[in-house]
Amino acid sequence: MNLETKQCQNCKQNFVIEPEDFDFYKKINVPPPTWCPECRLQRRIVWRNIRSLNKIKCSAPGHQEDIISLYTSNNNAPVYCQDYWWSDNWNPIDYGRSYDFSLSFFAQFASLASVVPRPNITNKNAVNSEYAVGINIKNCYLVSSALDCENCSFSQSIYKSKDCLDSYNLQESELCYECINCTKSSRLSFCYNSHNCLDSSFLSNCRNCRNCFGCVNLRNKQYYIFNEQYTKDRYKKEILKINSGNYSGLQDAKLNFKKVVLNNIHKYANLLKCQNVIGDYVENSKNSQFCFDSHNLENSKFINWSHRGGSSNYDLTVSGSHELSYDGSAVGSGYNVLFSILADDDSEIQNSYFCLSSSHLFGCIGLRNKQYCILNKQYTKEEYEELVPKIIKHMNDMPYIDSKGRVYKYGEFFPPELSPFAYNETIAQEYFPLTKEEAISQGYRWKDPEERSYEIEVMSNELPDHMKDVTDDIVGKVIECKNSSDARQKGRGRSPDQDASRCTEAFKIIEPELQFYRRMNLPLPRLCPNCRHYQRLKQRNPLKLWHRKCQCGGTKSSNGIYINTIQHQHGDTPCPNEFETSYSPERPEIVYCEQCYNQEVV
Repeated sequence: MNLETKQCQNCKQNFVIEPEDFDFYKKINVPPPTWCPECRLQRRIVWRNIRSLNKIKCSAPGHQEDIISLYTSNNNAPVYCQDYWWSDNWNPIDYGRSYDFSLSFFAQFASLASVVPRPNITNKNAVNSEYAVGINIKNCYLVSSALDCENCSFSQSIYKSKDCLDSYNLQESELCYECINCTKSSRLSFCYNSHNCLDSSFLSNCRNCRNCFGCVNLRNKQYYIFNEQYTKDRYKKEILKINSGNYSGLQDAKLNFKKVVLNNIHKYANLLKCQNVIGDYVENSKNSQFCFDSHNLENSKFINWSHRGGSSNYDLTVSGSHELSYDGSAVGSGYNVLFSILADDDSEIQNSYFCLSSSHLFGCIGLRNKQYCILNKQYTKEEYEELVPKIIKHMNDMPYIDSKGRVYKYGEFFPPELSPFAYNETIAQEYFPLTKEEAISQGYRWKDPEERSYEIEVMSNELPDHMKDVTDDIVGKVIECKNSSDARQKGRGRSPDQDASRCTEAFKIIEPELQFYRRMNLPLPRLCPNCRHYQRLKQRNPLKLWHRKCQCGGTKSSNGIYINTIQHQHGDTPCPNEFETSYSPERPEIVYCEQCYNQEVV
């Protein structure tokens, strides 16, 4: 089939469906999408809440204790504590119902979703980690998407790490603070896109470095400060002058580091051991396009946050090893999983939610180890195979129409208005930020800040400037978030940034956190955990690509800021290479193609 341009049903912008896309849709027997790739991603992640926690009552029979939950108390469906939900004391099959051809499929699914219990939080093998979302975690606090971690706090997307705070996308590391996209490192702070590094601060795109400060694009270096070589003794003396335990000095270091970063070159994309791949932060992959933060992909497209990869998949967000799966969110390993959420070890399932170790399901919720079920009702294999085609035809004949007039026939992911979460509770707010008015106008729900009964005990500007002056009694005190105090001093209510980040306006220091700051000689934070999280997100590029040319102008960058250290293959003339990059054209970073970057750095 030839290339086709379609208008997105949601944003009304045109998008292109390539011939190979049609081949994929034909292979899994689904119609082509009616939403553009970006809107499809936004639609999926509006179902993904991993950071907004609430205290509610457990709905399980005989269990009225308070539990920490991803769902609010006014959520339509019952919410069970982890122990009860995973037990044999209830059976989701008991909620099954026959398919009603007088109602649209998604209306029936919404009705089922309002009665089937769901677990309060997506934790597995979690020890002393009540306020965390992850698997195989111990002594973790306010972490999300964590795997095999211990003693970590205030972090997201961390794997096999220990004793780390305030980090994002951190792997196989320990004693790291405010690190983003770093792996196999130890004793780092304020480092970005750096790997196999040790005892360093303020690094960007460095590899195999130790005892470095404020450096960019270094390889196998030691005792460098702002990209200048020092002797061991002089390095130690200069680092003592910087004194990272001092808050005001740390702010100066941040500004100086930003200048160093902007004066150096950036590789157009972070692709490692990849062949014919378009995207960013992708490793060990081939023949995959528009993919981000993923590993081990093959013949796939529009994949985000897939660490185990897979072959021949489209539109997966947070996924394990898959094959021939499409339009899913938080799906573990599986085969031919379509339009589903929170599915793991599944095959041949469609439009289902939180179903595990199952196959041949359609429109089911909360099932485990089941086969041939529709709307949680058990069927024989023959009955199932006879009924599913009739339901698909009915979905096309009687589509669901949401409050904004968007039409959902067979082949569409769940309508956003059926999500159990408000827009600003989900990671959609992190990657597609909206104001309250924008969210409501687009058909999303919004959660206003809750009234909190507390008294500020310490203003952020009253915190000691140096860690050595912090006393133990700071633990447990209510500290005003700096963003809140800044807004108050300007004579206004909550700022738009506070609403976007769901600023809590106040926070507390916990005992393990204080000990970590002392061990790492770091000052106390001035922002609440939510505001700190959104500050980290600003350090990452968006999940979007722009077509650009290499900015190598021959002997120097096209803007004249960076002077090349070696003659490149194209000589004194501008580099002709073009590429897809997550750096938008208006950004100040100097972006080089892989060939020019490697000649300067590797």
